[in-house]
Amino acid sequence: MVAGWGEAHHGIAAQDVLALLEADRDRGLGEDEAARRLGAFGRNALPDAPGPGVVMRILLQFHHPLVYVLLAAAAITLLLGEVVDCAVIMGVVLVNAAVGFVQERKAEAALQGLRSMVRTRARVVRDGAAELIDSEEVVPGDLVLLEAGDRAAADLRIVRCAELAMDESALTGESVPAQKEDLTLPVETIVADRRNMIFAGTLVTAGTGTGVVVATGEHTELGEIHRLVGAGELLATPLTRKLARFSRDLTVVILALAAATFGAGWLHGQDLGDTFTAAVALAVGAIPEGLPAAITIVMAIGVTRMARRGAVIRRLPAAETLGSTTVICSDKTGTLTENQMTVHAIWVPEIGELAVSGAGYAADRGSIEVAGGLEAHLGRDGALRWSILVAAACNDAGLHEEEGRWSAVGDPTEAALLVVAAKAGLHQRHVKERYPRVATIAFDSRRQYMATLHVAAERDASHVVLAKGAAERIVSLCAAQLEPDGTLAALDTDAIEAAVASLSQRGLRVLATAVLTDVAPSRFSEEALEGSLVFTGLHGMWDPPRVAAVDAVRACRTAGIDVKMITGDHAETAWAVARRVGLVDDAQDGDAVLTGPELARLDPDSRGDAVARATVLARVSPEQKLRLVESLQARGHVVAMTGDGVNDAPALRHADIGIAMGRIGTEVAKDAADVVLTDDNFATIEAAVEEGRGIFDNLTKFITWTLPTNLAEGLVILIAILLGTALPIQPTQILWINMTTAVALGLMLAFEPKERGIMTRPPRDPRQALLTPTLMARIVLVSAILVGGSWWLFEWEVANGASLAEARTVAANLFVAVEAFYLLNCRSLEGSVWRIGLLSNPWVVVGIAVQACAQALFTYLPVMNRVFGTVPIGGEAWVRILAVGALASLVVGAEKWIRARARRAAPPVP
Repeated sequence: MVAGWGEAHHGIAAQDVLALLEADRDRGLGEDEAARRLGAFGRNALPDAPGPGVVMRILLQFHHPLVYVLLAAAAITLLLGEVVDCAVIMGVVLVNAAVGFVQERKAEAALQGLRSMVRTRARVVRDGAAELIDSEEVVPGDLVLLEAGDRAAADLRIVRCAELAMDESALTGESVPAQKEDLTLPVETIVADRRNMIFAGTLVTAGTGTGVVVATGEHTELGEIHRLVGAGELLATPLTRKLARFSRDLTVVILALAAATFGAGWLHGQDLGDTFTAAVALAVGAIPEGLPAAITIVMAIGVTRMARRGAVIRRLPAAETLGSTTVICSDKTGTLTENQMTVHAIWVPEIGELAVSGAGYAADRGSIEVAGGLEAHLGRDGALRWSILVAAACNDAGLHEEEGRWSAVGDPTEAALLVVAAKAGLHQRHVKERYPRVATIAFDSRRQYMATLHVAAERDASHVVLAKGAAERIVSLCAAQLEPDGTLAALDTDAIEAAVASLSQRGLRVLATAVLTDVAPSRFSEEALEGSLVFTGLHGMWDPPRVAAVDAVRACRTAGIDVKMITGDHAETAWAVARRVGLVDDAQDGDAVLTGPELARLDPDSRGDAVARATVLARVSPEQKLRLVESLQARGHVVAMTGDGVNDAPALRHADIGIAMGRIGTEVAKDAADVVLTDDNFATIEAAVEEGRGIFDNLTKFITWTLPTNLAEGLVILIAILLGTALPIQPTQILWINMTTAVALGLMLAFEPKERGIMTRPPRDPRQALLTPTLMARIVLVSAILVGGSWWLFEWEVANGASLAEARTVAANLFVAVEAFYLLNCRSLEGSVWRIGLLSNPWVVVGIAVQACAQALFTYLPVMNRVFGTVPIGGEAWVRILAVGALASLVVGAEKWIRARARRAAPPVP
């Protein structure tokens, strides 16, 4: 084992790290030693996450409380010799499983289409020579060479570097590239501040470097996040928890009714075999056979709607969970912001601040707004022209367009300067031709500026120096400032400092520009530039918020959803972005911002309160993100976590609903998420929440519609046993009613459009039961109408000379008629069907028509008469059946009207 394995390498000098790892600073490892270490440490790859196979996926479709009840009912009916009844129940179970399995496969296929399979290569030094190897063959102690555009294959301790900058946004959440250097840091330095380390998966944006591999595979920081992701358990969703509780309660009620039925028959001295059969019939009748299939289909339809709006659902219950969300924890970089640095303002002497419109790397979107017109200023040899020229020429980045999408190569800050120059008509290619570069003083953290020497073809081939860097450093190099007309003036440091302060207070990163014309090439040195440059201007840039994010945040808050920003970026930057998207305002106190170090110092009791109060949580580590989610869940919240980086994956996995970005998101984040946004648009979350609320509404409508029938069927059989009379409906007729109405009538509610105002009401209380007391009362009311109506018509027919078969046919048709009329009331649980429009869901009309045809066959077709024990009935019987159905609809409509009046009259809740 290598001696230095597992050390805090950022706290050890580079030469000591090399010694601990038994690595040579110049020759690297030998091939034989590398092979030995590969065998000892294993391949440099993260372990595959075990997933269920096809057979297990199919079996998991049966892992549902209501399915267990149905399977038990099927087994009992089979033991009793009721093969047809058993086959019907098993058919429902199999259809439910098939729909769920197909939907999961479709979601996985959609997600697979988002992935880009890219294998990383690494340049390492072996036996003194550089060679390119597969990243999986990198071992501890290897010397890895890096340059702009490379992706680090492992965790490295820097041995030497030159102007090295790394994009660590996927790992730490930092939107600005991290400057790297060879130095020794305190052991307690957090990951985001370890400037002497390079982490696996991060990207070189500028400069070159050499590092020694200190960790590979699961031992890297990326591997630690992978471990946290794997350790997180998939939580039950609010709906599955409520359904499980509802199913348990329903099972208890069914068993109690069945037991009461059997006991009543036994006490009445009835045949025990017939009594047991009646008790089983009651249980089968009371079970809502269509509910599991309805749940799956309603969610599948909602998933399809979400996919059309840019949200791919990976796990079916996640569709409804979105509608239950009470808190959204949003990542900053790439989620609320574009993850593309953009110059937002330019300040030049005497002219002042100029607004720059447009966001991102697309140079054709936006312009520089200046009084008198931009062309007039660019035509002069003044400060604005030279400041923009510096942006284009003193620059090592590049811009590329592919299929209408612009991307940057190199430092995002330099890319932003290229874009603003292009908006002014100074494109990098043309500037290079007119001002070819001949020498460079590269940027480093000590120097704090970059300077380039150019031949100015338009100035008689004289040489000019262009410089950019930190404002205070550039000002210290300047002896004068350039005026709008090209003349020199005394350096106004007070005005420049005030402008820098103004830009910085708005969360902008400020770079200053300077120039020196007609300079001799021999005087291009750091010493010669001190105190000789001419100040030309300031560029204030930011990672702009997504345009749709502002409206989406506002809509979420209107819907009663708390939105929090959780990021690894600095507090000042996070606050500025939060203010721009409307998460915070200047009037809020310091409790609105909480940093990772502050969080670490809090005890567990006060941590929960601090997290609840905070809106912005900055400088947060991946493990702290996970703890934040757990803290909110402990307070009863349903938490949605959005993100795109590797650092977001553990929290995405543990949240009630994990939402990853499909375009810029890492594969680790997408694999950990429940939902993947194909358009990377925060506004899509709002749309998905809206669809999720619609899914829950439609599920509640279906349950509210179906339960009265099941309850009434059980009660009718129980009453018949208690009275010692013939059953008004037979078990096979019960199965016919339950199965046909669930498909033809109930499932039509799955297509019900979202009701008005769905995003203006607060989220449901996660502790609230699936059915409210109001809905339970309505279920009992409709059940009473069904029980009373069926017994009344059954006795009426028998009393007026009808046969037992005719009376049972009338009673069975009454159940269906009441369900059809009640279906119209269930289209809105609070409002009138006339308010939402009778034809706003045409599928309901189609379903009622199909059910009417099915009942005609059930009543008049001879083969159906033989199977279900029915007989044809006359027109007068149908009039009585429809009258009871209409009465039921009027009673429910009146009940909703009375409750609506009571709500309007009630005093507002303070």
